[in-house]
Formats: sequence, C-alpha cells, structure tokens
Amino acid sequence: MKRILLFVMTNLAVVLVLGVVASLLGVNRFLTPNGLNLGMLLGFALVIGFGGAIISLLISKPIAKWSAGVHIIKEAQNADEAWIVETVRKLSVAANIGMPEVGIFEGDPNAFATGAFKNSALVAVSTGLLQGMTRDEIEAVIGHEIAHIANGDMVTMALIQGVMNTFVVFLSRVIAYAVDSFFRRGSDNNSGPGMAYYISTIVLDIALGFAAAIVVAWFSRQREFRADAGSVRLLGRKQPMVNALARLGGMVPGELPKTIQAMGIAGGIGKLFSTHPPIEERIAALQNAQPGQV
Repeated sequence: MKRILLFVMTNLAVVLVLGVVASLLGVNRFLTPNGLNLGMLLGFALVIGFGGAIISLLISKPIAKWSAGVHIIKEAQNADEAWIVETVRKLSVAANIGMPEVGIFEGDPNAFATGAFKNSALVAVSTGLLQGMTRDEIEAVIGHEIAHIANGDMVTMALIQGVMNTFVVFLSRVIAYAVDSFFRRGSDNNSGPGMAYYISTIVLDIALGFAAAIVVAWFSRQREFRADAGSVRLLGRKQPMVNALARLGGMVPGELPKTIQAMGIAGGIGKLFSTHPPIEERIAALQNAQPGQV
C-alpha cells in the first residue's frame, strides 16, 4: 500500500534539488544569448529526469523503512514472525526471486514491497493486517507484494517516472524562458536569465510534477491488477486474494507515507492520484478472469 506515492514524492523532491543544484553550479549551457538551445536542453532534461528517477529508486528501500517505522525480522521472535518469514520465503522461491527482507510496522491494515532490485527487495506488513485477516488472506496479500517484485514493477515505474520527469524539466524551462522573455522585453540586459525565469522554473517543476504524478498513478493502477493475478498464480487459487480484497474493502486501509503508497495492497486518496483501482474493480477482474488469464 505504501510504495508508489512515496516513490513519486521522493522523486519530485530529488528532481527539484537536482534542478536547483544545477542552476547554482551554472549548468545551464542550454541558455545562450540567442535563446534556448533545445538540443542541449533535452539532454539536460534527460540527465535530470532519469537521474531523479534512478536516485529515488535506489533509496526507495531505506526511505520506506524509515518513513513507515519498519521493524526488520532478522530472527523470528515468535510463531507469527516465523510463519511470515517462511511464507515470504516460499512465495519468493515460487516467483524465482531472491529472498526479500521481511518487516512489520505498526498501523492499520496495509502492506508494501519496495526495492531497486528483485533479489534484494523488502516486504513489510502492518500489525493491523496481521490482526484483521486469516492466514490464507495474509498469504494472498504477501503473494501480491511478491508479484510486484517479480514483475519488476519498481523498475518499470522508475522508467515511466524518468520519462515524465524529462518532459517536466524540458517543458518547465521552455515555458519559464518564454515568461522571462516577456518580462524582459525591451530590456538591454542580455547577460542571462532574469529572476522570473528561476521563479517560473521552480513553480512549473512543481505544478507539472504533480501533473506527471497523475500519469504515473494511472500506470500504477494497471500494475495492481497484474499483481493481484500474480498472487493467484503463486497460490494456485483465486479465492484467498478475492477474500483479502473483500476484507480490505470492509476495513479502513492504513494510510501509508506519501512516498511509498503506490506499491501497497490498498489505494490512495483521490481518483486521479490514486495508485490503486477501487477494490470492487479488482475483485471483479479476478472473478471474471478465465483460468489462463491468472
């Protein structure tokens, strides 16, 4: 439930920082006395855009641990922890991925998986989920998270985010240059961009960044259907996943930190920014799927 929105917000912050640092270091070679060098600007946008997405991906696991307060199970202290670790191990073998780190965090019903690499990921479940579901349902939820890892969803989302970042960085500077030129028309000062350019760039980076987040959230919703189906394949039956979703529909899903929300089992707030489809649609997709489709 936690991972995508956390990733998106972390990415937005990283891109903003990279853009500011680049400006302070004078890495604005695309701004020339004759106007914008669009080719160089596109190269700059690619470096900043994909750089922000890659950095966000690489730090996704430690950020998730810190923001959710995840307790990593290094050695099981009770039967429940031993069962969770063994369940993750069993499903990881079935999915042909390396054993992820396993953790528990305090909170209402929720779970998430994150990490830059398939063979060194993290799966975490909340205390509310463990207390409010049967073991079959918890196993289905864990299967859903393992499917996210096996499908490479974090890398896929990072690539999509990188593309969106590139458009954001490129468009924000083109528009900011036009705004700055408007305010500086008639001026003899051609020494470089004015304050309007820098202010507009920051404002547009934020505004267009949120617009890009809508696109990323749409892709995330499509990945949720695939992860649900992946859990069914790993368990060999669909009813536990259907039951888990139905139970989540009757629960109050735990609110996850914004930066990791997209890779959890339940969705976000607001239709456009929601990283998960409605529970009813997910259940219907599983129930209507033919045997070969899940």
